[in-house]
Amino acid sequence: MADLILVLNAGSSSIKFSVFEADARSLPLLLSGQIEGLFTAPHFMAHDAHGEDAGSNTWPEHTKLGHDGAIAYLIDYLRAHRDNHRLVAVGHRVVHGGMRFDKAALVTPDVIAALESLCPLAPLHQPHNLSPVRSFAALRPDLPQVVCFDTAFHRAQPELAQAFALPPSITGLGVRRYGFHGLSYEYIAGVLGEYDPQAATGRTVVAHLGNGCSMCAIAGGRSVASTMGFTAVDGLPMGTRCGSLDPGVILYLVDELGMDARGIEDLIYRKSGLLGVSGVSSDMRALLASDEPRAQFAVDLFVYRIGRELGALAAALNGLDALVFTAGIGEHAAVIRERVCRDAQWLGVTLDPRANAAGGPCISTADSRTRAWVIPTNEEAMIARHTLETVGATHR
Repeated sequence: MADLILVLNAGSSSIKFSVFEADARSLPLLLSGQIEGLFTAPHFMAHDAHGEDAGSNTWPEHTKLGHDGAIAYLIDYLRAHRDNHRLVAVGHRVVHGGMRFDKAALVTPDVIAALESLCPLAPLHQPHNLSPVRSFAALRPDLPQVVCFDTAFHRAQPELAQAFALPPSITGLGVRRYGFHGLSYEYIAGVLGEYDPQAATGRTVVAHLGNGCSMCAIAGGRSVASTMGFTAVDGLPMGTRCGSLDPGVILYLVDELGMDARGIEDLIYRKSGLLGVSGVSSDMRALLASDEPRAQFAVDLFVYRIGRELGALAAALNGLDALVFTAGIGEHAAVIRERVCRDAQWLGVTLDPRANAAGGPCISTADSRTRAWVIPTNEEAMIARHTLETVGATHR
């Protein structure tokens, strides 16, 4: 009987899952899928490691399955479809670990309470991340659970890189630059040596470009600086998030437009970024295919901001040995990679157009002083690895 590790990434209306065999050497992926529309029209779908259909289910419209119902269904599904396997641990993606958690942690009542106290720091993510933790605690209290954090990788940053120029009475409450997408960056840092050994021990900027976007300066495998700060709305423009914004704009929205906190939250998280600028879509593919001038402007702004942040991160590293693109846009949008690399010629990046069009992995020329790479990220595998290491689930 083989042991399984279940990895969960829960949002407000969906739960994504992956199932890995608890093999310490390779952690092979066995299943992946998601349950969407948890409070409207729930739909379950699963695929095996080869992408073949491994089950689906649809609930009647207006069914409020919720996180509890979704977890109960998932437990039953695994029991029915993997009866020759044994679920030995669950790993959860949790956005915020605050100052306390600089690595994955075994779930205990004290850990749950500590993470609940961080909900004000990530109100759109943290409560939903924690819902399945409570569900499993109620349905399978015997099953070890591990929480893995998007902030933990960045805790290695120097104190100066994490600080805001605010009074200690404010920063002492935990108001500081945390950085996010840490599980993605940790994965890239872990596999970079297989692609570029010099970069793995040197100075690299990784661009995690998806619906959520950020960049991270990594030196010798450790985070040095990142574009996201106190929240995941900071830094680059994203699908619907505005990225860096002069705080005076917020004051203007309050004083002149009469907006309240919730209205501003909706604006900067859901109605800005590529969607807000273009008025067309939050999807980069749609913008690149559009003839609308505002769509082109949104793309131009996106590329410009990447270039500015790249310069800042290279300065934090005192130079640059490699640039890595990852996540949905980074891995699949060749035209965005091309424009970013051409703007980064001053940093020593010389693009190989043919290699870039082919998707890499190396998209710079042989004589490029700074190498450029396309490396797929795998946050789920990183969570599975942390879960395995935390619970020691290699025993039979």
